[in-house]
Amino acid sequence: MRKTSGALAAFLALAAVVMYLTTTPAGAAAIRIMPLGDSITGSPGCWRALLWNKLQSTGYTDIDFVGTLPPQGCGVAHDGDNEGHGGYLATNVANQNLLPGWLSATRPDVVMMHFGTNDVWSNIPPATILGAFTTLVNQMRASNPAMKILVAKIIPMNPSSCADCGQRAVTFNNAIPAWAASTSTAQSPVTVVDQWTGFSTATDTYDGVHPNAAGDQKMSDKWYPALVNALSGVTPTPTVTPTVTPTVTPTTGAGCTATYRNAGQWQGGFQGEVTVKNTGTTPISAWTVRWTFANGQQVTQIWGGTLSASGANVTVRNESWNGSLAPGASTTFGFLGSYSGTNTAPSPTCS
Repeated sequence: MRKTSGALAAFLALAAVVMYLTTTPAGAAAIRIMPLGDSITGSPGCWRALLWNKLQSTGYTDIDFVGTLPPQGCGVAHDGDNEGHGGYLATNVANQNLLPGWLSATRPDVVMMHFGTNDVWSNIPPATILGAFTTLVNQMRASNPAMKILVAKIIPMNPSSCADCGQRAVTFNNAIPAWAASTSTAQSPVTVVDQWTGFSTATDTYDGVHPNAAGDQKMSDKWYPALVNALSGVTPTPTVTPTVTPTVTPTTGAGCTATYRNAGQWQGGFQGEVTVKNTGTTPISAWTVRWTFANGQQVTQIWGGTLSASGANVTVRNESWNGSLAPGASTTFGFLGSYSGTNTAPSPTCS
């Protein structure tokens, strides 16, 4: 806002107070919003682009969509940072303790979570999925005690390879409201956003699971009022300027290992995870993992690392936020891959 004087300054100050519920005062920290989920959120999750632009056009300009994953297309200008990990199960994210690292890297004030589709597809009981949700909520509150949490009833499912998924989704969705009511607190409310009602797998998806353009619009329209309501009660977390730490170049006692795990496999595709651990006695400031696929596999999506590949040879380097590891510390990156026929596990090395 430009500096003014006298009556004009007083008028503008009054106007800023009146507009507070729809815009954050200039100079305040932006409210950070994490879209969290699986491929419906992140691959490419074009409902996020629609929602971002609707927020901008209605005066909610001091917001920041956050996540460790970058934009994934859509052809629409928007803030595309997100935490929508294709192929992920909410139960795996909870069991493998993945969320705390994402939270510490992005420090959200609000989380929008559409999660559980892959768990339902895997026939995991609703109580188990909601137990994982509770773990995730507790981790969110450990990151920010005043976290505002929006949890979706997932959109309907009718994949050709899972005849029972439609009813499983209904059963899971029906269990969410009671769980949310028991988990919500005054300081950190859990709000249920009904993405299921009014959504048709026949007209709003392209494969019975993932939204098409019509489905993206419906999802954006459902998120918008709930998110606006959450924004009105959020005090942004102050932006902290990170301390500049000199690059550490170990000369002795340095070392790291990379351990591969197949986290899931289906016809023609699989999900891999690699844990990088500092096995030395001095800190490391960066790491590089390499392996060679034996059967022509290809990485199609990666998170938690920067990929370069040449034929069967794969190289993954750390992101800016997970390169520094103290002795004994570890970090994990994951990827989705494709294969044909045989899927021999790679043997990664770390340097």
